[in-house]
Amino acid sequence: MGSGNRQALGRRGEETAARYLSDRLGWTIVDRNWRCREGELDIVAYDGSRHVVCEVKTRTGTAFGTPAEAITPAKAARLRRLAGRWAAQYGVPAATVRIDVIGLVVAARGERTGFDLEHLRGVC
Repeated sequence: MGSGNRQALGRRGEETAARYLSDRLGWTIVDRNWRCREGELDIVAYDGSRHVVCEVKTRTGTAFGTPAEAITPAKAARLRRLAGRWAAQYGVPAATVRIDVIGLVVAARGERTGFDLEHLRGVC
């Protein structure tokens, strides 16, 4: 898959994740694609009691592992650092920010293609 197709798939995955969080769970999307020098956070949401950083991983299949398996210890540490930077920028106590992973795998359903979604809470 070329990088343009991967980027399009990633955007579709992030849109699906944002809709899931807002429409299905009733969370408020606070930030999308927040960036600083060290990297990017896909989605920051508010679940009604705390802020949640959501790392979105989208895959076409699981031949190379599930999307959540892409969260290595180094990636987890980076997410914690980025969440702390985001929290500091907005005056949110960093210790109260939870980090979730939303894994999406393309799933064909009849004539339309959607995603199988897995939401892992408090992963790092």
